[in-house]
Amino acid sequence: MPNLKSLAKDTAIYGLSSIVGRFLNYLLVPIYTASMPASGGGYGVITNMYALTALILVLLTFGMETTFFRFANKEGEHAERVFSTALIGVASASTLFFIAILLLITPVSTFLGYADHPQYVWVMALTVAIDAVRAIPFAYLRLQKKALKFAALQMLNIAINIALNIIYYIGMDGHDPGYAFYINLATSAIVTLCLFKELWGIRYGFDSQLMKRMLNYSWPIVILGVAGILNQVADKILFPFIYPGKDMHTQLAIYGATVKIAMIMAMITQAFRYAYEPFVFGKSKDKDNDQMQASAMKYFIIFTLLAFLCVIGWMDVLKRIIAPDYWEGLRIVPIVMAAEIMMGIYFNLSFWYKLEDKTYWGAIFSGVGCAVLISINVIFVPRYGYIACAWAGFAGYLTAMALSYLVGRKYHPIAYPMRDIALYVVLAAAVFFVMQATNHLSTAVAMGVNTIFILLYTALVVKKDFPLGSLPVIGKYFRKHQNK
Repeated sequence: MPNLKSLAKDTAIYGLSSIVGRFLNYLLVPIYTASMPASGGGYGVITNMYALTALILVLLTFGMETTFFRFANKEGEHAERVFSTALIGVASASTLFFIAILLLITPVSTFLGYADHPQYVWVMALTVAIDAVRAIPFAYLRLQKKALKFAALQMLNIAINIALNIIYYIGMDGHDPGYAFYINLATSAIVTLCLFKELWGIRYGFDSQLMKRMLNYSWPIVILGVAGILNQVADKILFPFIYPGKDMHTQLAIYGATVKIAMIMAMITQAFRYAYEPFVFGKSKDKDNDQMQASAMKYFIIFTLLAFLCVIGWMDVLKRIIAPDYWEGLRIVPIVMAAEIMMGIYFNLSFWYKLEDKTYWGAIFSGVGCAVLISINVIFVPRYGYIACAWAGFAGYLTAMALSYLVGRKYHPIAYPMRDIALYVVLAAAVFFVMQATNHLSTAVAMGVNTIFILLYTALVVKKDFPLGSLPVIGKYFRKHQNK
């Protein structure tokens, strides 16, 4: 339990910065959708470009975050030497990438459909190069358990970004999607400068032999990462190439905006990942590590299902994040959220092959899942549009999750509490269908009914897995009155 308490504390700090930060970032969605109507497709351009940069970021970091944690915790390795080697390697790759984009800016921007706006391409290329470099010092902060500094810098990043967007899109009544990219570049540069202590405090240079060993470990992680990020963004990258309608950017704008509502699940998963990854690697030699992973899986599913029900139950309020001309895409939100839950479960299942140094399994699972996702997009998007994108993500994550679980039972079996997990899944599914049946009621009545069912789900969780007597502050009061 002390280990889980430590994990919960770090998750709370990372989660606060992630959830509050993503919530503040949601302020950009109403700003963008109000400034750029769906019919204009401006938000579709933003959606497409950010999807591309997410994929490139994975390629430029080439698995060095996870690899850094693994090698920094190995006996005989010096954490600072591992850090400096990883940092110099990523910085070199990022610099070469940006130079290549500058030299090939015309053909690249033409291929992507931005021949009239090549500045979109080179500005985002520079931004992603900077973000790749700073990913390593951010990982170093996590290794040192400097969660507060990590969270503060993430919040600073978001605060500057939002402030500059408000100035342009509201204060100056701007409508050009390109300014979102300029703002992102300025924000990334400022926050990177705040990491000067980590970036300029390197005591060791580049160790080529260490890098060879790290690359040998990381190459399957790169494939896994590429497949994983493609599961998230392939639809937004492929959409302009495979959707036949002339309203391509309009449809992509609607899809990209409504997906944002479902991203609360990504916040929870990201917060958990930031704390969980260094925690598990640091505790890999403990005898109770498997038991801890099993418990963490159950609680992760409990809380993500609760988040799912809250979003679905209060959709009539949350949908106002985006402008009304984007609301037609709200039907995809439950599908995307369910896919995000499976992605989080897949991440939790991934540690058996990471701890066994068999990361090639992750590449296989993610690769197969990605192939399923891309195939469904290519086959069905031309006919069904963005609804096919949502179902493709669902099928891709389901495939990767199922494969990881089944193979993991053979090579590194962990006794997950499947009966408890199944109970919560069935209960959440039942509540979801009840909520769907209340759609014909007035907003006030529907939200009232939905809130009651959310409270019933929460009450069962508290009764079964969070006894009040075990809680830190409430528990003292509860035990005192229980003993009377």
